[in-house]
Amino acid sequence: MMDAGRHPNITLLAYSEVEEVSGYVGNFKVKVKRKPRYVIEELCTGCGACVEACVWKERVPSEFEAGMGKRNAIYIPFAQAIPLKAVVDAQSCLFLAREGRCKQKCVTACERKAIDFEQKEEFVELDVGAIIVATGFQMFDAAKLPEYNYGKSPNIIDGLQFERLTSATGPTGGEILTAEGKVPERVAIIHCVGSRDERANRYCSRVCCMYAMKHAHLVRDKTGADVYEFYMDIRAFGKGYEEFYERVQDEGVFFVRGRGAEVVVETDGKLTVKAEDANLGRMVEARVDMVVLETALVPQPDIDKMGALFGLSRSEDGFFLEAHPKLRPVETNTDGVFLAGACQAPRDVPDTVAHANSAAAEALALLSQGVVQIAPTTAQVNEELCSGCGECVLVCPYTAISLTDHTAQVNSALCKGCGTCAAACLAKAITALHFTDEQIVAQIEGVLA
Repeated sequence: MMDAGRHPNITLLAYSEVEEVSGYVGNFKVKVKRKPRYVIEELCTGCGACVEACVWKERVPSEFEAGMGKRNAIYIPFAQAIPLKAVVDAQSCLFLAREGRCKQKCVTACERKAIDFEQKEEFVELDVGAIIVATGFQMFDAAKLPEYNYGKSPNIIDGLQFERLTSATGPTGGEILTAEGKVPERVAIIHCVGSRDERANRYCSRVCCMYAMKHAHLVRDKTGADVYEFYMDIRAFGKGYEEFYERVQDEGVFFVRGRGAEVVVETDGKLTVKAEDANLGRMVEARVDMVVLETALVPQPDIDKMGALFGLSRSEDGFFLEAHPKLRPVETNTDGVFLAGACQAPRDVPDTVAHANSAAAEALALLSQGVVQIAPTTAQVNEELCSGCGECVLVCPYTAISLTDHTAQVNSALCKGCGTCAAACLAKAITALHFTDEQIVAQIEGVLA
């Protein structure tokens, strides 16, 4: 990311959202909304003086700390943020959200005079030839499965919170501690929370087994605590993954083959994990100090909006759908729009890097051609028959039809020849080229002959 931020041919539009997308392959028009950060990027050096001066200190839940820490109303998202600029949370800032009830100490502390509370949102128009969608994923909310009592005890955490707990920059400086500040003696790790579950998501998130075993390794290495892993089956499919699985077993981690059925919060604050051990064929319990819920990877909450903007379909699991899972794994049914990473399916880091490289290569290959090849199977409008009713415009899934002078016009670069418009046309003015009634009948007769 740092290389991208320094590259002379790459422009980063941070703290921005795509509002509109129009056009077609080689000629997209993209409208981007740049939200006000109330800090002038060109002047801010990321020194943090404004953050230290903020009177609303450590009062806002930190997104980066996964709810395990607090931040100020003005903050730098994290130490390695690109660009390394401060941003004001308008909903938490006393001056912006509470009618100026603040002495603006952050403004006084900034020697560069970079803070500007008069900033407004701006819109940027971009002309681009190709688009790569890399919106990533969201972690499953374990509170949706009440049997785990997530949120009922501070010692029941999810995998992302455990990552922050073990980080040197985390709330405990990298020490694995319970909410009471003690080193845990027994830790339970539950796999597939939100994955492979009819009540949540039926698909496998692919990464959960490996990061669960990594967490078990960290607990054993840092605390020496007993670790119990509750799993259905281990899916260690990557290079060196099976070897790591064997290593964790040799480190003394107890693997219990059975999904964790319930986490009970006892009156003394201890936690009891109940599960069925499939190997023993009976119910088992483990009384522990900490429970780590290894949650699933799910689509971003605004994936519907993104799909509508870029004309993308979604698969049954909710992620964006590729044109073909084997032959065109990074392309979409909208020419010029490519998928990269976990927006298409749950992926680990090596797979995401490979997928992103492929998407970049496809985009470069497209732009380097200079011309765009269009399939001949498109729709064609007979203007003499067209009444301009607009039914075809409403039903076209690729927004390839528009009305010009009360006559339907088909953009061949967008049209995929699906035939929906031809079927919906009341005046029978639209023909699906190479799929006319006569041609289809002739094909049927040829097969029957």
